[in-house]
Amino acid sequence: MAYNVVCISSADGAGAEEIARLVADALAFRLINEDVVARAASEANIDEEVVADVERRKSLVSRLLEGFATGAPAPDVVGLGQHASDGLRQVIRSVIEETAASGDVVLFAHAASFALAARENVLRVHVTASDTTRQGRLATERGVDEHEAARLMKQSDAGRADYIRRFYGVSAEQPTHYDLVVNTDKLTAQGVSALIVDAVKNPV
Repeated sequence: MAYNVVCISSADGAGAEEIARLVADALAFRLINEDVVARAASEANIDEEVVADVERRKSLVSRLLEGFATGAPAPDVVGLGQHASDGLRQVIRSVIEETAASGDVVLFAHAASFALAARENVLRVHVTASDTTRQGRLATERGVDEHEAARLMKQSDAGRADYIRRFYGVSAEQPTHYDLVVNTDKLTAQGVSALIVDAVKNPV
């Protein structure tokens, strides 16, 4: 089975962002991260009739994808997450699906593995780490103490679980939702990326 789409999911502090970059570089794939959400969010003020109409929504998605192709900077949009409207969620999912359809891409964005679960050409990867490891990394990355890092981790995990439940109807994330699950407590970003690249290049 040939894979030309890699979806990388993770919780904060697992180190997946660096892994996604390394995988994309090694495979010469495009890397699409939270730009998917940011670009959709930039259209958040569109009329609900636009996202309700299939053809008009396709036009919107095409414009977003053209932005990816030209390398235009993503707008500075925060706070989307689980608060996205149903119409905006349709746009986000359409962007993910259309991006995957073009192939040769690493998707590191908002649980794309769930949106693309039915596609045979998609390798779904989950990057994880122990709470202790994640907490330490978050403290370093955010410049906060361990107590604040623990609070941020708990908040992030709750938000991710709520997003997956509301967006994809998944009550509890499971290892079986993925093709490859890796723990970065001991494995380096380079080691994990090599595993993923090997799985893409040498599918069983």
